[in-house]
Amino acid sequence: MAYSAHPTAIIDEGAQLGDGTRVWHWVHISSGAKIGERCSFGQNVYVGNDVVIGNNVKVQNNVSIYDAVTLEDDVFCGPSMVFTNVYNPRSAVTRKNEYRPTLVKKGATIGANATIVCGVTLGEYCFIAAGTVITRDVQPFALMAGVPAKRIGWMNEDGYRVTESPI
Repeated sequence: MAYSAHPTAIIDEGAQLGDGTRVWHWVHISSGAKIGERCSFGQNVYVGNDVVIGNNVKVQNNVSIYDAVTLEDDVFCGPSMVFTNVYNPRSAVTRKNEYRPTLVKKGATIGANATIVCGVTLGEYCFIAAGTVITRDVQPFALMAGVPAKRIGWMNEDGYRVTESPI
């Protein structure tokens, strides 16, 4: 079983997409991207060259996954959430050699319109609330909310709030 793609999708030669992956309307996947099995990319998603995506990852509409981002298995990226890859961008200054890697570990959820500032690691099964801005590493299973983000609780593997860290 191969991947499936809508006719409007652009999948550059060299991109690797796993079996069962679905690519919807107006998606662009760059040539160096490595994508696992059973992933889903909603409308208007962009995936850069230096991006690695695991299995069973769900990327909702209007998400750009720029170079230096890695998403492990079972990650959920909510609609219009944002990854950055340059910490201090300026239009007149080229900083492609200064990309800061971002790692999103297994089972993490990133809510709609959240922003993940580059150079951080999001721990396993953490939960980033809608609209949250992440500027530093996030503990496994942490429930994060606010601008800037603060830990407001804990989540379990099934996405339910719990009173203590599951680890």
